[in-house]
Amino acid sequence: MAFLSQRMMTEVTRSFREAQGTTPFFFDVNGRLIAGSDPLDATTGMRRQRNYALQESLNLGEPFVSEPLPGLLCGVLTLEDRRLILGGAGIGPFRQEGAPGETLVSALIAKGMARRAASGLVAGLPVWSHARSREAARSLQETFYLISGWKPTLMQDNRIQTQRRQQVAEAIEDLRRSGRPTLYAFEKERTLLAHIRAGDRPAAKQILNDMLAAIYLSSPQLPVLRARSIEMISCLTRAAIEDNTLLESLIERNHEWTERLLRARSFEDLSRVLMDTLDAFIDAIALHGMNRSNPKVRAALEYVAAHHAKPLSLRVVAAHVGLSSCRLAHLVKACTGRSLTQVLHQVRIRQAQHLLERTTKSCTEIAYEVGFGDQSYFTKLFRRHTGSTPRSHRQFRA
Repeated sequence: MAFLSQRMMTEVTRSFREAQGTTPFFFDVNGRLIAGSDPLDATTGMRRQRNYALQESLNLGEPFVSEPLPGLLCGVLTLEDRRLILGGAGIGPFRQEGAPGETLVSALIAKGMARRAASGLVAGLPVWSHARSREAARSLQETFYLISGWKPTLMQDNRIQTQRRQQVAEAIEDLRRSGRPTLYAFEKERTLLAHIRAGDRPAAKQILNDMLAAIYLSSPQLPVLRARSIEMISCLTRAAIEDNTLLESLIERNHEWTERLLRARSFEDLSRVLMDTLDAFIDAIALHGMNRSNPKVRAALEYVAAHHAKPLSLRVVAAHVGLSSCRLAHLVKACTGRSLTQVLHQVRIRQAQHLLERTTKSCTEIAYEVGFGDQSYFTKLFRRHTGSTPRSHRQFRA
C-alpha cells in the first residue's frame, strides 16, 4: 500500500465526506485497516470479510455492498492501478432499513463485542437502504479514481464482462418464460444487420443477446455453441455483402472472427468474442457505407479510421493516397456528402460513444484519447452529432 499516500487518502476522505456525509476507511490487500475508522474492525472474522468483499468488488468490476452481519451494510471498493491490486476502501457500517436493533446487538456480541459497546454502536448507526449504500460506494469509486489518477483497467474489463453475462442471462430467462421456440432468434439476422448499418449499438446488442440466448437454449454443449456462433457471423457477413458488394472485404474479417470463436473455451468466451465482433462489424459497415465506389476515397477514409486519434489534416491524408488536397476534398464530398473534417469528427464521436459505454474513463480522458485536443470542443461536437452531452450519453446507456 506504499503507493497510497497519506495526502491522497486525506483528499479522498475530505471530498467524499463533503459529498456523502460519511467517512471512508482504507485497508491493505490482507484486509488490515491502515487509515480511517471501522467500528467493526475488532470483531471476529472482520479481516476475512474484507478480503471476501475486496475479491467480489474486483470480480464485479465495481463496488460491492456486503453484509458482514445480518442487517448491517458495508460498501467495499477494490483499489487498482493498471492491473495492480493495492488494497481497498470501504464505507459503513450502516444499519439496514427494518433491521431489529436487539438482533444486531446480539450478533455483535457473538462476534466478540461487549454488550455496552454493541448497544452504543447500533444506536448510533445511520439507517441506509441497500440502494443508498451502493450509490455511496459508487460515489467513493468516482472520487478516488478522479483524485488518484489511477487506471482501474482490470476493474473496467471485469465490469464489462459482468454486464455482458447479466444481459445474456436475462435474455435466456426471458426466452424461457416466453415459451417461444429457441431458434426464433435466427430470424432476427436482418433486423440485427439493420441496426448495425444504422450504427445503433444498444439495439444491436439487445438483439444479439436474444440470439445468444436462443443459441444457448437450443444446445448448451460448447461445440454446438461454437458452431452456431460461427454460423451467425457468417450469415451476417453474407447478408451484408448481398446488401452492398463493396463490403466484400468483410470476408477477410470473417475469417479472423471465426478463428477467435474457435479458440473460445466457454459460452462466456463466445459471448465476449461475439460482442467484440459486433463492435467491429458496426465500425466496418459504417466506414464502408461512406466509401461508395471510389478507391481513393475508400483508402482515405480507411486511413482516417485507423489514425483518427492522431492530429490529421487534409494535406496529410491526401499525401497518403497520392492526391492533391483539392482533389481529395472534392472526391470525399462527392462520394460521402461530407467534408473530410466532418468524416473525421464522425469517426471520433463514434469511438467516443463506444468508450463512454464500455469504460469508466472520464469525459476529458476520452476526448483526448479519440483525438480532440479540447474537452469543451469535444462536448460541443458530441452534442451536435448525438443530441446529448457525453455525460448524459453515459448515464442514459448505463
